[in-house]
Amino acid sequence: MAQPDSKKIFFENLSGAGKAIAVLTSGGDAQGMNAAVRAVVRMGLYVGAKVYFIHEGYQGMVDGGDNIREATWESVSSMLQVGGTVIGSARCKEFRTHEGRLKAAHNLVQRGITNLCVIGGDGSLTGANLFREEWSGLLTELVEQGLIEEDAIQKYSALHIVGMVGSIDNDFCGTDMTIGTDSALHRIIEVVDAIMTTAQSHQRTFVLEVMGRHCGYLALVSALACGADWVLIPEMPPEDGWEEKMCQKLSATRSRGTRLNIIIVAEGAIDRHGKPITSSFVKDLVVKCLGFDTRVTILGHVQRGGTPSAFDRILASRMGVEAVLALLETTANTPACVVSLCGNQSVRLPLMECVQMTQEVQKAMDQKRFEEAVKLRGRSFENNLKTYKLLAHRKPETELPTSNFNVAVLNVGAPAAGMNAAVRSAVRVGISEGHKMFAVSDGFEGFYKGQIKEIKWADVGGWTGQGGSLLGTKRTLPAKHVDKIAEQMRMHNINALLVIGGFEAFESLLQLYEARATYEEFCIPMCMLPATISNNVPGTDLSIGADTALNAIVETCDRIKQSASGTKRRVFIIETMGGYCGYLASVGGLAAGADAAYIFEEPFDIRDLQANVEHLTEKMKTSIQRGLVLRNENCNDNYTTDFIYQLYSEEGRGVFDSRKNVLGHMQQGGAPSPFDRNFGTKISAKAMQWITKKLTETFRQDEGRVFANTEDSCCLLGMRRRALVFQPVVQLKGETDFVHRIPKEQWWLKLRPLMKILAKYKTSYDVSDSGQLEHVVRNRPKESDASVAM
Repeated sequence: MAQPDSKKIFFENLSGAGKAIAVLTSGGDAQGMNAAVRAVVRMGLYVGAKVYFIHEGYQGMVDGGDNIREATWESVSSMLQVGGTVIGSARCKEFRTHEGRLKAAHNLVQRGITNLCVIGGDGSLTGANLFREEWSGLLTELVEQGLIEEDAIQKYSALHIVGMVGSIDNDFCGTDMTIGTDSALHRIIEVVDAIMTTAQSHQRTFVLEVMGRHCGYLALVSALACGADWVLIPEMPPEDGWEEKMCQKLSATRSRGTRLNIIIVAEGAIDRHGKPITSSFVKDLVVKCLGFDTRVTILGHVQRGGTPSAFDRILASRMGVEAVLALLETTANTPACVVSLCGNQSVRLPLMECVQMTQEVQKAMDQKRFEEAVKLRGRSFENNLKTYKLLAHRKPETELPTSNFNVAVLNVGAPAAGMNAAVRSAVRVGISEGHKMFAVSDGFEGFYKGQIKEIKWADVGGWTGQGGSLLGTKRTLPAKHVDKIAEQMRMHNINALLVIGGFEAFESLLQLYEARATYEEFCIPMCMLPATISNNVPGTDLSIGADTALNAIVETCDRIKQSASGTKRRVFIIETMGGYCGYLASVGGLAAGADAAYIFEEPFDIRDLQANVEHLTEKMKTSIQRGLVLRNENCNDNYTTDFIYQLYSEEGRGVFDSRKNVLGHMQQGGAPSPFDRNFGTKISAKAMQWITKKLTETFRQDEGRVFANTEDSCCLLGMRRRALVFQPVVQLKGETDFVHRIPKEQWWLKLRPLMKILAKYKTSYDVSDSGQLEHVVRNRPKESDASVAM
């Protein structure tokens, strides 16, 4: 399972001929499990292996018969958007016994299955590892009982296990995100957003109980995403006397004019003495102490239901493909592994190391070592908790440091969901650091016109769930008005600048950096946060707003495909935004199950179009009823959406008909997704802490002013693979195609072959970047909490 020496190995060299792979889902269900099952089946078939479904989890493996069925390409069609698990999941007491595992081994050997993909929680994966360890002994017993031939011991000598974690609780150590967590957060945030409107109408307090018997991840991240007043989680019970502090906080919030309060409680929340804190107890406490009109909402299994989010579909598809790769590369001596996500990278970790660390968390909590439990959960969890504390609990004015620095924040470029969450975070962290915060309306256009005013803590209340840009944003670049902007900076004594936006924001910082030679006003710390649905900013793998746009695309594609249900065969041509960047078309295509995605970065001609039509025609002649083709808006000047639609209509005549849809600005609108709210919140907090550090470093005591003119004082904060990195914008110039406004290298291009393979195209898949077997370490590489895992 170690990484091969060759830099590029194509998938044709990794044959699965003669192998039999079985996939099962076990334990609780989670949205995205079906996407993982689909990926395993199609990748397995693609490499020539036989693939089997095991229905009803381990129970189906023990019972055998029709519960273990061979899978076909078509048997996983139309399941990508379905929540839960279509092959069923069940708890199985019998598999916990030796006799049960003996039956299961017999059922697998009868079908020649020696490769298992197990999608479940730590219990399911631990059971799988025990089964693997007992395998040779079980085969010996079956021979002794005369149930299998003696040569079967040699033929099926080793059982190979690869795990994928499907759990909405995100309670498994070793992975930044488990399948289903993001979708569960979507359900919670949808409810919170709906509750907020009614709570404001009646000036109510709402207590929301979310799942998480042993892990507070859902409660913590949803509290961060909606700006909840208080959160209670099992890993960090509140200090004694919390009841009074919470009521004081709620009362103070109301006294500042807020019409509602939100308290989020994890179902496993406890106090410092291990006593449960229930949602009803919290409600009674608020009513008794404050007399507020208070309601309880218990979300329950709503969190497990519904359509999987774009994030979960992509995560599950990547994990499913990686699981098959791991099985192809495994040997008899390779330990069972679990496919994990670290930052933006797929990694393989020894299964039992992850399980043991997960169990250590519970042990630490049982022994009231809560600080350690938080650390064991990983950097992402720890960082979420620190950020929540930073933003939710305002210190009294007397306790705030006084820095005497003025920091301005503005949005530049097109609006992107999550911008407001980033502004809120910047303002509150800045105030906590002792700065005076200034908001600039309408980008640099508003800057040179003097639309600058101080912004306070309470001014940004409720901003996390708002779409668009509440500050206002324009595409205007500063170069033409640099003298007026410098004058405004002098007038307001601006000591640092935080710019939140897309490619225009990147160009703006470059222009301001160059203007330092003429205007000393720009010799201050400047930082940019990437925020654009196009995800076309150099220096970062992900931008604020792109996840919300992806979800809009995927939801629309689901509805469009559903509209063809019951009609004759139909192909939909969908145009996405993104300028010259094909991120939305490619990654949206992977999440929506597209048959093709045309992008600028991968040139195509009429022969490619014809081949795609023929491929779809062939599929339509079998059992596929609907096809989906995505086209990035600027992928080609001549092969327009109309042209492609007309070509498909003409060439598919008699087999399928075509429809087209231009998604347009709906991709920019709507409430931000949980990912964008949290990503924006966390990187903005980090940026403000960097600004504080730079202000301190560059303040000249003798002159009484800030002076920063080095490259590293004008940076972009981006996510690179596994870490958040501050990169001087000048150094990013060489990585940028300014004509087409895209980075010269884009990581997501490596995902394109996945979409093609899962759509039944024969293609080369570069596995040089596939996951390697790594060991679990308590401290990941510095700042790995930058992950896409929020």
